[in-house]
Amino acid sequence: MATLARAEVPSRTARFAVATIFFTNGLVVANWIARIPDVKHHLGLSDGTLGFALLFMAAGALVGQPSAGWAIARFGSRAVTTAMAVLFFTTVVLLGFAPSLLALMGALFVVGAFNGALDVAMNAQAALVEQQYARPIMASFHGLWSVGGLLGAALGGLAASRAIPVGLHLLAAGTAGLIVAFLATHELIPDGGVPAVESTGFALPPRSLLPLGLIAFCALLCEGAIGDWSAVYLRDGLGSAPGLAAAGYAVFALLMAAGRLTGDRLTLHLGAARLVRGSGALVAVGIGLALLGSSPWLAIVGFGLIGAGISCLFPVVLSAAAHTPGIASGTAIAAIATSGYTGFLVGPPLIGSLAEAVTLRGALGLLALFGVLIMLLGAAVAGRERL
Repeated sequence: MATLARAEVPSRTARFAVATIFFTNGLVVANWIARIPDVKHHLGLSDGTLGFALLFMAAGALVGQPSAGWAIARFGSRAVTTAMAVLFFTTVVLLGFAPSLLALMGALFVVGAFNGALDVAMNAQAALVEQQYARPIMASFHGLWSVGGLLGAALGGLAASRAIPVGLHLLAAGTAGLIVAFLATHELIPDGGVPAVESTGFALPPRSLLPLGLIAFCALLCEGAIGDWSAVYLRDGLGSAPGLAAAGYAVFALLMAAGRLTGDRLTLHLGAARLVRGSGALVAVGIGLALLGSSPWLAIVGFGLIGAGISCLFPVVLSAAAHTPGIASGTAIAAIATSGYTGFLVGPPLIGSLAEAVTLRGALGLLALFGVLIMLLGAAVAGRERL
């Protein structure tokens, strides 16, 4: 196995570069999310059909993520991050120019594959930077992804309110992302392979990690569902204007970013188990506020509470898994990441399919059950706090 060339890039420079990739990815993804209602209306799709189409993005990621693990083990996370960033930011424009449902499904599959691979690769780079720092900083990278999502949602909402064509909007977003990624990837840590991600298949959680894997699955399922359906719910279910509909995800992203940026301090102050239980409660209360009333503003507040609730869950669970006795930290992290991202991919199409049978409001109510489940599983992180 190749040896990591740790000294070739200063830690602070590499940290800034990785943070820039996280931020830019969140920015561009959120620009797409904010325009999903416009694509839905332009193609005349029902909730169920849109949910089915979004499934192709999930399918693409399911191909891209294990493929990225194979590529990282052979070429290193720096090379894979660079290649996948270029491919993702180049192809995201396809989503805005899709002339039919079939073309949209193909574009979603391609973009999902490249974005899923980029996600794995940039997290592998983040792990290398964290190892250099010898202290927890992973949550800060995810926090900056959320900050990018906040800004992207605001820009996407502005573009929607000005009726800017989706294709031109995503072309501008992708071009900006491509330029930034080109500059940032030069400062990533050179590495010749990451042994922890050599597997080319999915890493299923060992039995002792199943509760943690389930928390990660529930948390990211809620994140994916709110990301893809909050604007649709506000616009179609509550009759909000396009700009206000995008505000739901913007507030969600804002409170998620705030939670992640303060996540390490909250964990130290409250303890991991108490933090997880409180997070599950916020998810349940938030979805209740969003769905029980008819006010768009109350729904936006509810989406914000959900963002705060799930913000720290994934980093906390990853940390707990890494310190589980008897299991290599790389194996544990890979298993929890697989569980979490599976939930993220399953959430949007699941909500779309259920919406056909019980309305979108009823389908989103399922998230309250996941919040309660997170509360019940909170004890699983006790005794495995970050060292």
